[in-house]
Amino acid sequence: MLRHQAEIQLQKLFGFPYFRDLQWEVIEQLLSGQRILFIEKTGYGKSLCFQFPATQLQGLTIVFSPLIALMRDQVRSMKEKGIKAASINYNQSIEENNEIIRQAQNNQLDLLYISPERMENALWISAAREMNIALVVIDEAHCISIWGQSFRPNYRRIVNLVKLLPKSFPVLATTATATPRVQEDIVEQVGVDLKVIRGQLLRPNIHLSVVIVHSEEEKHYWLAEYLPQLPKTGIIYTGITVDTDIYAKWANFIGLKAVAYSGKLDAESRKRIETSFMDNQYDCVVSTNALGMGIDKPDIRFIIHTQIPQSPIHYYQEIGRAGRDGLPAFAILLYNPEKDLELPRSFIEGTKPSIRKYERVMAATKKALMGLHEIIREVNLKQTQVHVILADLVEQGILLEQQGKSKKYFYNPSAPLLDAGKFELLRSIQLEELDKMIEYTNLDSCRMQYLCGYLGDTKQSSCGICDVDTKHLDALHVTEGRKEKLINFRETYFPILDLETEKSKLINGVAAAYYGFSNVGAAIHFSKYEGGGDFPDWLLKLTLKAFRLHYKDITFDLILYVPPTESGNLVKNFAVKVGSVLNIPVSHGLIKKAPTEPQKILESGIIKKENVKDKFIYTLPEELTNKKVLLIDDIFDSGYTMKEIGRYLTSLGVQTIAPLVIARTIGGDLKE
Repeated sequence: MLRHQAEIQLQKLFGFPYFRDLQWEVIEQLLSGQRILFIEKTGYGKSLCFQFPATQLQGLTIVFSPLIALMRDQVRSMKEKGIKAASINYNQSIEENNEIIRQAQNNQLDLLYISPERMENALWISAAREMNIALVVIDEAHCISIWGQSFRPNYRRIVNLVKLLPKSFPVLATTATATPRVQEDIVEQVGVDLKVIRGQLLRPNIHLSVVIVHSEEEKHYWLAEYLPQLPKTGIIYTGITVDTDIYAKWANFIGLKAVAYSGKLDAESRKRIETSFMDNQYDCVVSTNALGMGIDKPDIRFIIHTQIPQSPIHYYQEIGRAGRDGLPAFAILLYNPEKDLELPRSFIEGTKPSIRKYERVMAATKKALMGLHEIIREVNLKQTQVHVILADLVEQGILLEQQGKSKKYFYNPSAPLLDAGKFELLRSIQLEELDKMIEYTNLDSCRMQYLCGYLGDTKQSSCGICDVDTKHLDALHVTEGRKEKLINFRETYFPILDLETEKSKLINGVAAAYYGFSNVGAAIHFSKYEGGGDFPDWLLKLTLKAFRLHYKDITFDLILYVPPTESGNLVKNFAVKVGSVLNIPVSHGLIKKAPTEPQKILESGIIKKENVKDKFIYTLPEELTNKKVLLIDDIFDSGYTMKEIGRYLTSLGVQTIAPLVIARTIGGDLKE
């Protein structure tokens, strides 16, 4: 197919009059059976490089992508153009996914998007053998490389598939963020016949700037001063989930429409926020890096980071979501040199679990054939860590997999010794990348040129618009009014405890503060572990303030408190004081019928749940029927204790169970 012929089809199918030169170079070679690694900036149109061939080839194009949002958006877009496309993902029912597989087997689709995890599914592998596959696409190909910023072990299985295909079979790998090291690793794994086509990474419309601050308070002050002035709409990125809530509420407090977003939201909530974001219904969305991957929104006007990213690769990828329409956009990093390096360093140290944890998994699998949950129970590790360990041990041939209705693992009797050298090398490289990100904050030359050079595009000149090139640095003005506003915010901002379920009468609760927010955690620790006596009265006043704001429309019949594991009478005494002030009777009837371990020493959510299951009893259950109960505790972490008590009290006929706690921990996660 000649270019002018292809562009006639392009106009008819996609509405574009012509290809960009690199787009056509990629497409032309794919149509002739070549294998291509295409490295090009975000927003350039890499997707068209496989979407167009999918309409011309005789057969099915399979796109491996880790991005559910991208799958959803692109499938919708393709269908609107009359192109037969579908996706298989975990947000759909088994019946929906099976129907799509049937369509693919019957040549009823041009494009099929699937996640790389499907390569572990025996049913999918069997079905794929009956499909007429014409093109394989590996989107976000940096995930193949252990040196990439988001390595995923399942991508290695795609590589194994590609190696089984005939040499003349077209393959496209695409990414916007491949350093020379990552590029070399991808080529080495996929095969030397993988031709690299690299575009220019300069984003000439993005204004880069760094604002040096010296406290979290100064980040809040800067946002109060400059956020209202920025063109809308945008994204504020935070390092941890807790901060999405704090900064979103702060943006609301200063008069902006903002919402918090993270991977811990349920699928329906994420989709609702994404749709509203696409429709510009928010001034900003405050998110972890969960938002943006696969979101095709061309008019994001600003990206603000309140936490320094781990590397220039992460940063380039995240700011690249702004200004895809070519109009001016802003990328601003708020950086506290004294404090902000703790989080990325902890992430890097946690990239791979300790060798001791690998040894625990190996010891467990030597005893018996085990599934994932059986291993988690045996070794008491987080599910995410066990996933990483199992993938590494399988890759090194130390563990073997037994496929069946559910996958099981067993120790290889002729296993080699664990090679931890790669883990240490990875950790050292990631620390080097963090050093490069710190270097970015201290530049006296063009920031965009630095990022492009780091990613292998060394031909770029200065952008001319970053804060270094223009010598325009944003100054922070801290006024007494802003200080007072932040104090007022902190005294009226109370974290919500998301506990509501259809299976119990438990409703969403409230905490007086986050454990690490101001000096709340220190006061609790002093009382619990340093002999400081009852929780101080100022914590009581703050908790009552949270109660009155959150539960102003409920009249309670009774106060219960969570029986202690290690806090003695602290929670009991606190509940009595709350009851005295609110004039609500306090019951001492909720007790443990068997001892439990402190939840904080248990790593696995599965074990935390089992630790408290069926451990509570109420001495006079008939007095709870149809009662509205306020349930008090000192600290809310994983939430499993509250949920178990809620389940039990529901079985006794309680009408409403409303949690009230002094502090919510930063690490609490109900959805491990």
